[in-house]
Amino acid sequence: MATRLQGVLLIFAMTVSLVGCGMTVPTDPDSTLQQVSGGDLRVGVSPAEGLADVSTDAPTGPLVDLVDTFADSLDADVEWTIDSEETLVGMLEEDDLDLVVGGFTDQTPWIDRAGVTRGYTGIPGADGRSIVMLVPLGENAFLSELELFLDTEVGS
Repeated sequence: MATRLQGVLLIFAMTVSLVGCGMTVPTDPDSTLQQVSGGDLRVGVSPAEGLADVSTDAPTGPLVDLVDTFADSLDADVEWTIDSEETLVGMLEEDDLDLVVGGFTDQTPWIDRAGVTRGYTGIPGADGRSIVMLVPLGENAFLSELELFLDTEVGS
């Protein structure tokens, strides 16, 4: 009986100490959401017909507009990098980018190298495709904030 009581007390003490740590879920091991909020949002964009046009000095299109509005919601300034999908995913892995957009769908081959949002068919120019955005692996608070924004803007 004493051993059982000790076990219950130990579990209770561990639970209280974890709650007292101020731990929130989801978290960002590299603090992406915290660093971007009020700072710079480093975004990679790959050309995608109807979604992201990179033929001018600054990228344009529905994905660019969504990113700009998301950045505004975080009081962040967007820094754009235009390149190929492979290069942008590599930059995301190296912590040189916070977000990557383009013609990525929910069938993306990059799922093992990046965090991926849910698919969104309501993005103008998607033409029925389920478009996703990529974030650094493990940056779950940032991913959650982005998905909450996208849910509101374009539906799920």
